[in-house]
Amino acid sequence: MTGLDLEIGAGERVLLLGPSGAGKSTLLHALAGVLGGEEDGASTGELTLDGEAPIRRRGVAGLVLQDPDTQAVLARVGDDVGFACENLGVPASAIPERVRQALDDVGLDVALDRSTSALSGGQKQRLALAGVLAMRPRLLLLDEPTANLDPEGVREVRDAVQRSTARTGATLVVVEHRVDVWVDLVDRIVVLGSDGEVIADGAPSAVLVEARAVLEAAGVWLPGERPARRPGPDGAAPPALRTVDLSIARPLFGVRRPPRVAKGLNVEIGQGRVTAVLGPNGAGKSTLALTLAGLLEPAAGEVVASGEVRAGASPHPHRWRSRELADRIAMVFQEPEHQFLTARVRQELHLGARDEAERSRADAMLERLGLSALADANPFTLSGGEKRRLAVASALVRRPRVVVLDEPTFGQDRRTWDVVVDLLAELRADGRAILTVTHDEHLVDALADAVLPLGAPQEVRR
Repeated sequence: MTGLDLEIGAGERVLLLGPSGAGKSTLLHALAGVLGGEEDGASTGELTLDGEAPIRRRGVAGLVLQDPDTQAVLARVGDDVGFACENLGVPASAIPERVRQALDDVGLDVALDRSTSALSGGQKQRLALAGVLAMRPRLLLLDEPTANLDPEGVREVRDAVQRSTARTGATLVVVEHRVDVWVDLVDRIVVLGSDGEVIADGAPSAVLVEARAVLEAAGVWLPGERPARRPGPDGAAPPALRTVDLSIARPLFGVRRPPRVAKGLNVEIGQGRVTAVLGPNGAGKSTLALTLAGLLEPAAGEVVASGEVRAGASPHPHRWRSRELADRIAMVFQEPEHQFLTARVRQELHLGARDEAERSRADAMLERLGLSALADANPFTLSGGEKRRLAVASALVRRPRVVVLDEPTFGQDRRTWDVVVDLLAELRADGRAILTVTHDEHLVDALADAVLPLGAPQEVRR
């Protein structure tokens, strides 16, 4: 980001908006004093927190990262939430009460000795916020804290932040792409342009009215906005994948037979259809996606691929060799970093390309997804939204018969969201079977032909 001139007063509650890649997360890291040293990039100008460099004021700010998986430090939930308190020298006798209150505030109802690795993505998001709230920081920095949460979780996290700031008087800076969750809680909206400069700043009521065109141009999701429906084909569709009395379990290190998170699943994933998997955090949505994609073995029952999908291979995807799987089923993980294999964005897309036609398709996808200017960048240095688009692009280069995506619209502004959804609609029109795990109600409304609620898994609702 360049040319940023911004002052935030003590006790202010600020919603920071802007397009994907504008530098919002970078600013939060800088305010928290964890941006890095000179070897991590050049910087000019001045940034102060209470009149000093943020690195000298650590403990004043608490940061919830965009990727909560990187914020879990210790093996057990209670230890992880109390870890920052220990670092800050909070009296040992006061830490247990802080831990319990923080977990209650964010609605994470699990045992204190629960393994942090056993939590779902949404539960890890609550865990990260609980660890920061237990610190009772004077500056609360939140980077898309509700992106992986179910609707109840969104309400609980928002209410927890409201209670915490009211109780402590802390300053709040929250980054989001969607205004409606936070607009009633904040007293100021700051909108950044594509280079990180301030293009709108003021009270929410004024900015939303007077700067509406600016917000739309920046890709901000405005309150009440509903995307257009992308209608799919009519009539029944033959299944690309089907399950027979399927039970699934999340792998746990050192546990031979982990508990099953869902069982008795008898569903069909239709060709040329989009199936959305819904349900609360911890219901097993990501585990189901990994199992259907052939990356986890069923705990019981089976996943069966159609003859067209398996094309001579075993009926059961988890038994396929790596190349067989890559040719037939693509997977976009909930954490994109888990699937990056190269040091350059363009290399990441070309890695799976089998011929010149697919390499040309990869380059065209870079342009379409707004990543061409980052073609030589390291994938791990991208913003959260850019990483997500790169992961989606990597999965689609080979145009497999089945595409499984876990939260594909995470971190997207209004414009990049449209591009991703249009890509998926085109795949559906080409007869590909698409299954997506999502908490994004806009994605469901715009694209889903069928909904699979894990709370009632016996059949797919159409």
